[in-house]
Amino acid sequence: MDSKPINNAKNDLVDFTLFLADSSLIMGHRLSEWTGHGPMIEQDIAITNIALDLIGQSRNFYQYAAEVISVDKSETVIEDDLAYLRDANEFKNLLITELPNGDWAYTISKLFFFSTWQFYFYQKLIYSTDKQLAAIAEKSLKEVTYHVKWSSDWIIRLGDGTGESKKRIESAVEDIWPYTGEMFDAVEFEANLQNSVGIDVSSIKNDWVEKVTSVFEEATLSVPKNGWMQSGGKTGVHTEHLGYILAEMQFLQRAYPGLEW
Repeated sequence: MDSKPINNAKNDLVDFTLFLADSSLIMGHRLSEWTGHGPMIEQDIAITNIALDLIGQSRNFYQYAAEVISVDKSETVIEDDLAYLRDANEFKNLLITELPNGDWAYTISKLFFFSTWQFYFYQKLIYSTDKQLAAIAEKSLKEVTYHVKWSSDWIIRLGDGTGESKKRIESAVEDIWPYTGEMFDAVEFEANLQNSVGIDVSSIKNDWVEKVTSVFEEATLSVPKNGWMQSGGKTGVHTEHLGYILAEMQFLQRAYPGLEW
């Protein structure tokens, strides 16, 4: 009688941790596609380092999820299994992370929205009753703070730049905005963990909107009006883009089982 709630709680914790890991991994993978293609060498290096930061964050979350899973399994699960041997419908990343890079303005818009969400999310998570999640969040927050500053500077540079740059950033923001609502709508595993983990995802929305509005004002951009929002990533319903990402990212591990990062 007592074992079922415990198992359910563990499943929720695994899903929550995988959601954070998957979101960081897929965004990091997308940003890594810019390596060698940035508009200038300094920015090429910067976005590559941000990609590495995100992949590092994902590893920490995957390692923790693997530990939790392995407790109830006869065999040991490792981070590689979670990153490379799950299918698209098992991934829980935010949809915004799997969208194609598009042009520089499109990538910057995605990164700014996502990094700002991570910043406020991790600020809450560092006070979690789950000490491992809190420790990962505290370490990650230092990196994310830079990601927010770097992407904010580019939003302002493009929005308050030339006519062409303003046109491109406005178009990117308009396309990506419908993918931001998912960040603040709790799915079942998040709602179940609200008390034990100690974070209400809807509580950070006002801070996120305030930050976005502040940067957009400096960039002479208008914040899109809230409308219909995309969702499904957290529950395994994805765009077609994720399948192509995983086909590339997982090829070696599936073709040659046992390889390590």
